[in-house]
Amino acid sequence: MIIKNEKERAALIEGGKRLGAILKKLAEKVAPGVSAEELDDIAEQMIRDAGDTPAFLGYTPEGAARPYPAALCVSINDEVVHGIPNESKKVLKNGDIVSLDLGLAHDGIIVDAAITVPVGKTSERDLRLIRACEDSLAAGIAAAVPGGRVGDISAAIEKSFKGTGFAIVKALGGHGVGDVVHEEPFVPNFGKAGTGAELVEGMVLALEPIAAMGKGAVALSSDGYTYRTKDGSRAAHAEHTILLEKRGARIVTV
Repeated sequence: MIIKNEKERAALIEGGKRLGAILKKLAEKVAPGVSAEELDDIAEQMIRDAGDTPAFLGYTPEGAARPYPAALCVSINDEVVHGIPNESKKVLKNGDIVSLDLGLAHDGIIVDAAITVPVGKTSERDLRLIRACEDSLAAGIAAAVPGGRVGDISAAIEKSFKGTGFAIVKALGGHGVGDVVHEEPFVPNFGKAGTGAELVEGMVLALEPIAAMGKGAVALSSDGYTYRTKDGSRAAHAEHTILLEKRGARIVTV
């Protein structure tokens, strides 16, 4: 999506602000004994109470055999992304890490963001994995400048992960967003600066670094949505929707 006027810009920024607030509330609800379905219910209710629409619920991405059945993606430990919260009993346990990925549509414009949260007392390595994703997201955002290339973002994210001991999940990455949940361009979390699509003022992107403690290879589960690490290692990710402005990227999902 390319923002074309002040009305669209205002809707994007307001939608992002609302989404950011919901994710903060969900993070506060994360605790041992809480179910993924409870978190999904809270997320959907908060979105609808504000007059907005859950962007994931009923959305069928390219290649999927059915619409996504929930408002929120809840991915626990070795579940990398797109974990379904309401088709099987998933209860958070002390020591888990959980990714919460949410999208909403406000005045017709979609925003998308994700956080990874520790459940109770987790290991220092878990916390380092989460921080590595957050740091690489910040690096990618800093590299998102009009006149640059998608590869500038990818290279910055990859560089940030070097030396952390964690593996980038190369099969997944960021994307354009705004008119629909997933748009061009695809934004890999690794790559070469100066390559890829041009970054232009007004472009809306969802940057999404994803990493694992193991080798980073993933497989799609039988539910058609949940990606898991092949080696069973834990994974985490962080995501913001950004708007490319003249001076650089504006984070809208805060």
